[in-house]
Amino acid sequence: MFIAMNRFSVLKAHATEFEAVWKTRESRLTDQPGFVAFHMLKGPEEEEIILYASHTLWRTKADFEAWTQSQSFRDAHKDGGRTKHMYSGGPRFEGFEVIQEVKGGDG
Repeated sequence: MFIAMNRFSVLKAHATEFEAVWKTRESRLTDQPGFVAFHMLKGPEEEEIILYASHTLWRTKADFEAWTQSQSFRDAHKDGGRTKHMYSGGPRFEGFEVIQEVKGGDG
């Protein structure tokens, strides 16, 4: 498994707008080979920002990398510049290969 995360430092004044963009955007992830799940996470608040993180789970790192080279990826990110005013700095990507997984009774 591979986890792809982007951290977003969102200005508090734009938090509602940021969440609306994500909740209403057209996602093509479910059509991608190896895609498992997506979560948008809302984290701690600081003085002027709220930390958010997108968390995407892929079957393999190769599946994630193939998606980043696809037309669907380009289409999904083509309007990224229009939300720039919402952030304190740009998104920060972090990729992780899962080396251990422990599941609960429901998993």
